[in-house]
Amino acid sequence: MTKARRNGEVSFWWHQLGQPAARPALPGSTGADVVIVGAGYTGLWTAYYLKKAAPQLRIIVLEARFSGFGASGRNGGWLTNSVTGGREQYVSSHGRPAAERFQAAMNHTVDEVIRVAAEEGIDAGIVKGGEFTVAYDPAQQHRLEHAARAEQAWAHTDVELLSTTAAQNRINVAGTTGAMWHPHCARINPAELVAGLARTVEALGVEIYENTPVSEITPHRALTARGTVTASFVVRATEGFTAALKGLHRTWLPMNSSLIATEPLTASVWESIGWSGRETLGDMAHAYMYAQRTSDDRIAIGGRGVPYRFGSKTDADGQTPQATVDALREILVRFFPATKSARIDHAWSGVLGVPRDWAATVGLDPQTGLAWAGGYVGTGVATTNLAGRTLTDLILGRDSTLVELPWVNHRVRAWEPEPLRWLAVTALYRAYSLADRAELGGRRTTSLLARVADVVSGRGH
Repeated sequence: MTKARRNGEVSFWWHQLGQPAARPALPGSTGADVVIVGAGYTGLWTAYYLKKAAPQLRIIVLEARFSGFGASGRNGGWLTNSVTGGREQYVSSHGRPAAERFQAAMNHTVDEVIRVAAEEGIDAGIVKGGEFTVAYDPAQQHRLEHAARAEQAWAHTDVELLSTTAAQNRINVAGTTGAMWHPHCARINPAELVAGLARTVEALGVEIYENTPVSEITPHRALTARGTVTASFVVRATEGFTAALKGLHRTWLPMNSSLIATEPLTASVWESIGWSGRETLGDMAHAYMYAQRTSDDRIAIGGRGVPYRFGSKTDADGQTPQATVDALREILVRFFPATKSARIDHAWSGVLGVPRDWAATVGLDPQTGLAWAGGYVGTGVATTNLAGRTLTDLILGRDSTLVELPWVNHRVRAWEPEPLRWLAVTALYRAYSLADRAELGGRRTTSLLARVADVVSGRGH
């Protein structure tokens, strides 16, 4: 058992950066043109593009704790082009060309985030090294090859399949059998990005009020204990914390994800690992991992720990169970044996929003003025930017290519009530873990358990 030097404290990223001085809370009831609930990536990108497009608007952002407290300041730092839930789901409803336009929009979004960060002087440690996914057993290799061929059949994916040797020469994961890579992904420091966005929108004249939890959203109103903000438009940008709002308990499931960060690794360790391109790193396991080489030469590696808390509860400060720390360290050392003696400096957790069909959505009801975006299932670092630009066009009534993308105004049924919700999610991730264990133990084909879990969960389209 290896205990992390620090556990929780929101995240390693925030500990490294230092939390900014608290902004004031809402001083009382007031009016605005647009009120945004949630000062994470979605809320701040929406405020940014709205204020740029219409400087005369009074825009208020309400945040329960501090800007970037949620997933925006805790994630693994993957700025990638994933269409949440997969492009395939939109073919039957919107046609293949629309699904491919969505993929092209996501590719552009990665570059748009990089552009804005540079233009606004936000140093978020961005390196566009692409996304690198490895396999390390026969069943994973089969899935990898199938996934690569499937991706290559679509426009705008630019996926390359790499041999064992080529994969090891890029990132030397022990036991690698092969990998796939695409260029549309960058490593970032997520807290630096969200802190920079908050400073930028404030400088533009957006008002951010922190320590102001919103209890309920109704047409044209956001209700808090400190007062009510009345506005023409109310944007819900609460992602994994949506279940805490009145009437929205079953809208999106708050899924937990956890990370650990090593101490800075020595040059000799990096020489054995490679990873000079700073690609983001994932694998083909069912309960998959994700990792990055940080700006100060640590490895930050994450995955599912305790995936769901009964009653859609969310943690406050990112405290992570020791069993999860141990499991993540086991993956780290299995991937990179040279890290066996490396100290674990930090462990933390956060929640992400999961819709019942695992597909993100953005939309606006013009009758009520209620807008929303979220359900990113862990792909929000880039998707939030596309959401912010799309919400800007919807609110301003602009007829753009963005408002025609197939995820706009997508609706999905609510999650099951408890205890069915807890039983289902717990059983699903137990099945994924058992399937991964069987494959590591020598099973050469994908476990039936994992196939059934994909169908039951809604992940299989």
